[in-house]
Amino acid sequence: MTDRPSPSKRVHVRTWGCQMNVYDSARMTDALAPLGYAPTDQVEAADMVVLNTCHIREKAAEKVFSELGRLRLLKRARAAEGRRLIIAVAGCVAQAEGVALLERAPYVDIVIGPQATHRLPALVRRAEAGERALLDLEFPPESKFDELPEAAGPQPASFGGVTAFLTVQEGCDKFCSFCVVPYTRGAEYSRPAAAVLAEARQLVAAGAREITLLGQNVNAYHGEGPDGRPWRLSRLIRALAELEGLFRIRYTTSHPRDFMAEHGGDVDLIAAHRDVPQLMPFLHLPVQSGSDAVLRAMNRRHSADDYVRLVDALRAARPDLALSSDFIVGHPGETEADFAATLALVRRVGFAQAFSFKFSPRPGTPAAEARNPVPEPEKDRRLHELQALLRDQQAAFAASLIGRVIPVLVLEPGRHPGQMVGRSPWLQPVHATLPATLAGEIVPLRITAAHPNSLAGEALSPAAQRNAA
Repeated sequence: MTDRPSPSKRVHVRTWGCQMNVYDSARMTDALAPLGYAPTDQVEAADMVVLNTCHIREKAAEKVFSELGRLRLLKRARAAEGRRLIIAVAGCVAQAEGVALLERAPYVDIVIGPQATHRLPALVRRAEAGERALLDLEFPPESKFDELPEAAGPQPASFGGVTAFLTVQEGCDKFCSFCVVPYTRGAEYSRPAAAVLAEARQLVAAGAREITLLGQNVNAYHGEGPDGRPWRLSRLIRALAELEGLFRIRYTTSHPRDFMAEHGGDVDLIAAHRDVPQLMPFLHLPVQSGSDAVLRAMNRRHSADDYVRLVDALRAARPDLALSSDFIVGHPGETEADFAATLALVRRVGFAQAFSFKFSPRPGTPAAEARNPVPEPEKDRRLHELQALLRDQQAAFAASLIGRVIPVLVLEPGRHPGQMVGRSPWLQPVHATLPATLAGEIVPLRITAAHPNSLAGEALSPAAQRNAA
């Protein structure tokens, strides 16, 4: 292995959006290390700034341009000192805005799409040589995962590498009417199983005890197996569960269709929730709406009843399974009856967590041109009503854990002396007084209180711990 040069330059990476962007940011940092760049949390100390962007939410591009305006002043100050500041914009806003971004912010040096991040080092070398306005928005034939260097260490979700993200699938072939992902991330692509397993082994060796598998449609995974045949996500999970030292496995984000046999889905994934103890009983399963009419307008290609039957099957396989979901209110044409159907589905299913948003048109998507827009005040009212119901359900789920003893993966020190923060099987932060030496271990804790976004726990007596084991 070639020795990396001692870092003499600093790179600051700011990340917006999903966990996949977090993963991509870490890999870009690794890719820049051979050029002598070390990461810094301080933008003022950076010789290079990378904005890794997300285009999903409303006004995403404007937020990026606002940040670029501040960087422009910093770049100008550096130039006055005879120093260089390289500015790169990566991710989905870069892919969507492209040339327009450079026209509006000509002081940006590099614009690079999410599928070309492995080519960032070459662009940086050119920028260091004085080239400007470098643009790479191609969907290259080579896989970026094959071209990126091996990770320098864990790609952490947080908590010092005890938990880690691992991208296994990218892109989307679903073309939901409201979504830009197929246009910014491209067609569905799955990494070979051997590459995923190799990276997972490296993460575990570096201290990861929980790995979250990532994909735009992660349960559409169909990577080549070691035998040359396609593996589905369920088989990949079963192979990962054999890794010694890997205590927990999660995956996100899934699509309901990719569970369903009639659509060629991974039916064995339901059985994996029953059979694989390392697979956590928490699933993010976006539904978006409870109205079949709205689901058709969204091009979701599943019905509300499909979703409910799938949830029932998952809970039959794993009775302690808790669900998270995504909802959009005010999609063009959504009536009061459609919205009532969404509330009814929420009451029928019950969610431990959810993300809900008002519809906002994304340029270039079919829904952006749809007729019958819902007035903004009506969107606001519906969102408020939906979020109140979802908050009640989240609070009720958390309260149901009070008094129970649950296994908690201990992560890092908390805010108070002697306090550690851990993670429940259902992804909630758990605070308890514990020795710091337990970081990376799973400890049984009795839940004593439920707060809006976390739980409080206490350690068991030695006798109680033996009984809980």
